[in-house]
Amino acid sequence: MYYRIENEFFTCEIDDMGAQLHSLKSKDNGTEYIWQGNPDIWYGQAPVLFPVIGQLINDKYFYNGKEYTMQKHGIARKLPFKVKECEGAKAVFSLESDEKTLASYPFDFEYLVTFELKGKALINTMTVINKTDGEMYFSVGAHPGFNCKVGDIIEFEQPETLATERIDKENLIIDEKFPLIENSREIVITKEIFEPDALILSGMKSKKLRIKGENEIEFTFGDCPFLGIWAKPGAPYVCIEPWYGVNDGREVKDDISKKRGIQHLDKGETFEFNWIAEIL
Repeated sequence: MYYRIENEFFTCEIDDMGAQLHSLKSKDNGTEYIWQGNPDIWYGQAPVLFPVIGQLINDKYFYNGKEYTMQKHGIARKLPFKVKECEGAKAVFSLESDEKTLASYPFDFEYLVTFELKGKALINTMTVINKTDGEMYFSVGAHPGFNCKVGDIIEFEQPETLATERIDKENLIIDEKFPLIENSREIVITKEIFEPDALILSGMKSKKLRIKGENEIEFTFGDCPFLGIWAKPGAPYVCIEPWYGVNDGREVKDDISKKRGIQHLDKGETFEFNWIAEIL
């Protein structure tokens, strides 16, 4: 079911299945900024990623000596969320651990996904609350797809020298980095740039970027340690993906606590991050 929030500039719709952003539309001219999920190209729109990012080796991980199975990008994107609030310009969605989640993820948690319109900006806040009687390990991230086209430009806030990591055919990180830009702010969206799959960036100086084309969107990703940029080659959208975690590489870890990019909460602690899309 879709839930709607709005302010004087935009309407916004969110699907309670996976707390997925479905629409961000201008009241002035009807422009839709969010990819509408064509199943012939990519059925997704803006999946939430929790409690893993990307692919695990053989869809498996270990915790305290026990093996668990976890699908790509985690469980949250394919589960229904409860609507805790939906009024005016703000909506809050909640996913809590239960017997089903505990079978693949042995921690008690609450995962909140909040959407709020402020002026010409949409703020998406993700909050992870550890309700386990002890420690908790997780990754969390976002995957929003914005309408654009080949030839549009991604412009970072500051000049960057970046190399990208890539994934192989099994969606695992290749143990090599590939040069992307040198002392430049711009990445041009071409069909070829995504043929080896997503760009996986780290070490950015910038906290935000702009998608520049027919529409211009300023996207704030903050202090995320990894930033994915992805689309199906030649498709009319681009996903800007702040990640607090990353795909597995080929090295097998004997415990999720040793996974690259993994986040940790002690009993009762909370982790929060947000991304902001401002229409310019």
